[in-house]
Amino acid sequence: MARNLKKAFSKRTTILSLILAAIMLIYSFSLMNYQIINAEKYSDEARGAYTRTTIIKASRGEILDRYGRQLAVNRNGYDIVFNSAYLDRSELNPLIEKLIKIMNEFGEEWNDDLPLTKTAPLSFTEDETAKKVLLRTLDVAHYATAEDCFKLLIERYSLQGMDAEKQRLLAGVRYTMEIANFSVANPYSFASDISEPLMQRICESAFMVEGVSVNTVPVREYVKGDLASNILGTVGSMNAEQWEKYKELGYSYSDKIGVTGIEAAYESELHGTDGEMTYTYDGDGNVIASEVTKQPIPGKTLILSLDKNLQLKTQEALSELITKLNSEGGTATGGAAVAMNLKTNEVLLAATYPYFDINDYFSKYNELASAKGSPLTNRAFAGVYPPGSSIKPIVGIAALETGALMPDECITCRQTYEYYADVGFAPKCMHRHGSINIITALSKSCNYYFFELGRRMGITTLNKYFSAFGLGEKTGVEVYESSGILDNAESGWFAGNTIQVAIGQHNAFTPIQICAATAAIANGGTRYKATLVNKILSYDLNETYYEVTPEVISTVDIDDDVLELIKSGMLSVTEDGTGSAVFKDYPIKIGGKTGTSQTDRGADHNVFVAFAPFDDPEIAVAVVIEHGASSYTSGSVMRAIMDAYFFNSEEDSQQNSINTPLK
Repeated sequence: MARNLKKAFSKRTTILSLILAAIMLIYSFSLMNYQIINAEKYSDEARGAYTRTTIIKASRGEILDRYGRQLAVNRNGYDIVFNSAYLDRSELNPLIEKLIKIMNEFGEEWNDDLPLTKTAPLSFTEDETAKKVLLRTLDVAHYATAEDCFKLLIERYSLQGMDAEKQRLLAGVRYTMEIANFSVANPYSFASDISEPLMQRICESAFMVEGVSVNTVPVREYVKGDLASNILGTVGSMNAEQWEKYKELGYSYSDKIGVTGIEAAYESELHGTDGEMTYTYDGDGNVIASEVTKQPIPGKTLILSLDKNLQLKTQEALSELITKLNSEGGTATGGAAVAMNLKTNEVLLAATYPYFDINDYFSKYNELASAKGSPLTNRAFAGVYPPGSSIKPIVGIAALETGALMPDECITCRQTYEYYADVGFAPKCMHRHGSINIITALSKSCNYYFFELGRRMGITTLNKYFSAFGLGEKTGVEVYESSGILDNAESGWFAGNTIQVAIGQHNAFTPIQICAATAAIANGGTRYKATLVNKILSYDLNETYYEVTPEVISTVDIDDDVLELIKSGMLSVTEDGTGSAVFKDYPIKIGGKTGTSQTDRGADHNVFVAFAPFDDPEIAVAVVIEHGASSYTSGSVMRAIMDAYFFNSEEDSQQNSINTPLK
C-alpha cells in the first residue's frame, strides 16, 4: 500500500514539474517579446503612442482614341478636405460655419446630401432612396416627417440655439459627413474642384491649420467636351443607393464614379486602387510621424476603337448639313452616322446630332433633358428608324438564296403594283423602270421589283434573313443601345404589309444595326459583335490587359455568285444609280445603297449605307437624317466620312505607337 502511494506521489510530482516548466517557458517568451522582439512597439504604447491609417486617392484611368489621342484625361483640381487625424471634433460646427461663409463669398457650392429642402417649410426631396437612408440613419419609422427628422438632426449634431437657416446648413454638412463614414481612415471632402482664388483664400486662413486642408486631387476633364459625348459618358458623385453598393467594393464616399456611357460601363477598370498614409500619434493625440505605407495604383487606360478626327469631322458634317437644310426651309430634327471596321466590327465613329458638351451635363441637365432635338439621346445606338431602301440588298440576298428569284431573272416594273388592287391596295414605284434585273433594281432602287420579291417570299422568310443579319437585335456594343423593332406579324397582318416591309417600312432599326448589317454583306456574311474598345492598358501604357479579338456572333450562308450580284448592284448605286450624284468618278470604288423611309408625321427620313474599298472592303458606314426629306440629303455626310477616312490630311494622321492605321 505504501509502495503504491509513493509511486502515485512520484507521478504527480513529475506532472506538476512539467506544468511549472511550461508556465516558465511561456513567461520567458512573453518577456522576450516585450523586451526584445517588439520592444519599440510596446515602448511607444507605454508612452501612449498609436497609429492610424488614412487613404491616398488614386487617379482614374484615362480614355484615349485608337491612335492614343486624348479624349478623357485627368487634371489637377482642389478639394477642401477634413482630416480626422488632426481635427478637433469639439470645434467642428464653428469651423463648418466659417467655411460656409467663405464659400458663399465666392459663390461656390459644398457637398450636402441631406434629403431635406434648404428653406422653410422643410420637406423631403424627391430622392426616395436618400430619404430611406436618412430614416434608417436616424432609426425612425417610415412615417416620420421632415420636421421630425430635422429635430433629431439638431440634437444629434448639437445645433441648438442657432437660427433655423444655419441649423439646416450645418446639419447638411454633418449628415453628409456621417453617411460618408468620416474617420481617420476616411477623410471627408467638404467641397470638390474649387476655384484657384478660393483655394488661395482657404490656404491663407488662419483657422485652416488644424484638420482642414486643400488637397490637390485628380479631376476628370474631357479634351473636347462635345466630341462623342454620348459615348464617353459622365463621371459624378454617388447617390445614396450607389453608395450602398460601392462601399462594399472599397470605395470612399467622395469617390467619383462613371454615371453614363463608357465611363460607367468600364468603371471597374477605370477606377484605381487607393493608397494608404499611416500617422503615428503620441499619448496626447498629436501626430508625431507620417509615412506612405501603400502607394496608390491608378486606373487602367482605355483605348477606344474610335478615331477622334473621323468622329470630329462627321459631327461637323452632320451639324453643317442639318443647319443648311433647315435654313432652306427644311424640317430635319437630327441625324446619326456610324462607321465600323467591317473585319472586326470595331466602331470607328458614332456621331449623333444634336450633341452636347459633357462639361455641362450636371450643371445644365434639366435644360439638356428638355432641349429641342433631345441632345442627350444617342441616336447612333438608341435611335430607331425605318431603314427604307437600304434594306433591299438583304431582301435581294434572301430572294436569290431561297430560289424566289433566279440570278438572271428580270421583272417588269409597271410603276403601279396591282397584285392587291382588288382589295384597294396598289402602291407605286417612283418610276416605270420596265424589265430589269437585280443589279438594276438595286441601282435604281425600284420599289416595284422588291414588292414582288417580298410577295414571293412572305414575311416569315424576310424576318428570318433580317434576323440573320442582326436587324432587331442588339449589336453587343458596350453602352446602352436599343434592340430596334422587327415586326413579328402575329396579329392584324395584311399581306400588303409584307411588300412594304420589303422596301424598308414597318420595321425600325438603329444606325449601328444598319451599319453592322452592311458590314456583314460586304465581308461575305460574317456577323461580329460590335465593340467600342480596342485595348486596355496600364496607366503608363506599358502593360496590356486586353486587346480586341473579333468575336463572331453568327454567319449567313451566302453563295459567292449571289454575293457578287448584290455587291455589283451596290456598286452600280454609286456609279450610275441613286448615289452617283455623290460618288460618280470618286477615286475609290464604293458599294452603297440609298433609302427613304416614310414617317407618321413630318418629312421622310433618309438613309445611306456604304462600304469601301469595293474590292477589299475595310469600312462600313450608315448615315441617317431625321426628316431629311430627300434620299440624297445624307450623301454629303457620307462623302465627308469617306474623304476623312481615305484622304485625311497629314495632321490628321499623326499618331503614336498604340495602333497602326487600318488602311
